[in-house]
Amino acid sequence: QRAAGSFLRSHRSAPRRTNRECRCPSAEASIECEEASDCNVQRQRICKPVIACTKRSTDMVDFGKWPLFALLSSQDLSCIRQACVFGCSANEAIYTTQNNEVFVFGMNISSCLGTGDNQSTIMPRRLDVLCGKKIVDLSYGSGPHILLCNEDGEVYSWGHNGYSQLGNGNTIQGTTPVQVCMELLSKKVIQVACGSHHSMALTSDGEVFSWGYNNCGQVGSGTTANQSVPRKVASSLQSKVVVSISAGQTSSMALTDNGHVYGWGYNGTGQLGLGNTGNQLMPCRLVFAQPICIIQVVLGYAHTLALSDQGVLYAWGANSHGQLGIGNKSNQTVPVKVGTNERMVEVTACHSTNISAAKSQSEQVYMWGLCRGQCLLSPHLTHFTCTDDVFACFSNPPVMWRFLSVEHDDFLTVAESLKKEFDSKETSDLKFRVDGKDIHVHKAVLKIRCEHFRTMFQSHWNENSKDVIGIDQFSYPVYRAFLEYLYTDNVDLAPEDAIGLLDLATSYCEDRLKKLCQDIIKRGISVDNAFLLLSAAVRYEAEDLEEFCFRFCVNHLTDVTQTDAFWQMDGMLLKDFIVKAGRSGGFKN
Repeated sequence: QRAAGSFLRSHRSAPRRTNRECRCPSAEASIECEEASDCNVQRQRICKPVIACTKRSTDMVDFGKWPLFALLSSQDLSCIRQACVFGCSANEAIYTTQNNEVFVFGMNISSCLGTGDNQSTIMPRRLDVLCGKKIVDLSYGSGPHILLCNEDGEVYSWGHNGYSQLGNGNTIQGTTPVQVCMELLSKKVIQVACGSHHSMALTSDGEVFSWGYNNCGQVGSGTTANQSVPRKVASSLQSKVVVSISAGQTSSMALTDNGHVYGWGYNGTGQLGLGNTGNQLMPCRLVFAQPICIIQVVLGYAHTLALSDQGVLYAWGANSHGQLGIGNKSNQTVPVKVGTNERMVEVTACHSTNISAAKSQSEQVYMWGLCRGQCLLSPHLTHFTCTDDVFACFSNPPVMWRFLSVEHDDFLTVAESLKKEFDSKETSDLKFRVDGKDIHVHKAVLKIRCEHFRTMFQSHWNENSKDVIGIDQFSYPVYRAFLEYLYTDNVDLAPEDAIGLLDLATSYCEDRLKKLCQDIIKRGISVDNAFLLLSAAVRYEAEDLEEFCFRFCVNHLTDVTQTDAFWQMDGMLLKDFIVKAGRSGGFKN
């Protein structure tokens, strides 16, 4: 008895081949290892001024990884320039487009979408008041409330305002974006940060302003009274130049241009790194055990991460979920090194989560802490290419840790460049002539991508010296689709033409292309062509497609046996089908 999907193996006709035998010689390569003498050069360590961490991502970011963005069409996703997913359940989002339009959608808790009402929407709604403003940075609180600054240094806020976190002098909920004035009116703000219910702004002069909820001193005013309008954070920050700010739930941090870290607010789990758990009503400088220059500091829900100019990662504060990455769940009131063997270039956390992530100089992304309900106590290597993906896939809720910006410019990746040059008359050095039509290609690309062409374009083959090669075994649509596949890795072909491409893929020993063809053919199967496709699957040894077509024929046996294709089927193939269908119960009443 023959196994399913392999009937009539003895009656197969040999697949049609090209005039060249398909050969796949194994490549031989040798690697020479050269030993280099170690050069131990002692360098004097100089802590250079640092700049605020950029919000622009140069990685290939897929906004579709955030569940909320599944509501948008692929066309809408392709137009996104900047975006942020926020809210207690990650149910709200704001994004900008290439022409600086601003859209929002989601649950609209506390009117945080800024649409003038509290109605939720799954369809993006445009915020006209912000269109054309060129947003530079954006942050959000737990209410949630939203804070942003634009290219002109203006600050806008809206949403929850129970603690005056909008900075407009009252506690009335903000249903639309309104500019934050007062002391900020004459300042150019370059960065904003939100805690649970307090807000911060950093000016181009290196000054820090804060306002909102102040029960633990997170505003840094020296008291615990709420602050309804922006006020400059002075005290130990006076005359200091701050280059970046960060906010936890009820804590605040500032990083100065000389690499010093200052913290204030709630310190119940040691997140200020001062060696104690007492709240601080004004900024206090954090002192490391050794002189260290910090270039980035971020706050999580109740923990802090910092990165030194030597790529060393430090952590302190709450650790009940392993978010410090030190191998245990013990809180730390002073900075502790996070054990990694790589030099880190970016560290990330978010005030609404207990997850941490970092990226190394070798482009490796690590995560630890509370990852989808599981506690990872030490940095875990992921397959991601950017830290943003960690929050999209493993954070709970799946919010964004920053206002993510993906600039669309004229730069083309290698894949995009290859796709652009397919069938280009200007750069090609070879033409295939099929059915009287020319297809312009590049020998180098074909040799790299296809073993058949690598063999063809050898010095002793006639084709190697030709500028035009005629093809008469395959149709123009089929051969063009094949060549385009070599440039793009994709197949754009109708199901009825995919049989011819399957023939070509079999002849040229292109296994991946063969699988793609089978998938296309499956999508085009019908009662009328099922036996035709079954015959093709047998002929080209496409076992997966063969089994699929056989099952389709059995499931629609009455209808397919009345088609012309059934009675035109090869006699031995038809006989074998009937036998196998009978064994499968296809003829039972």
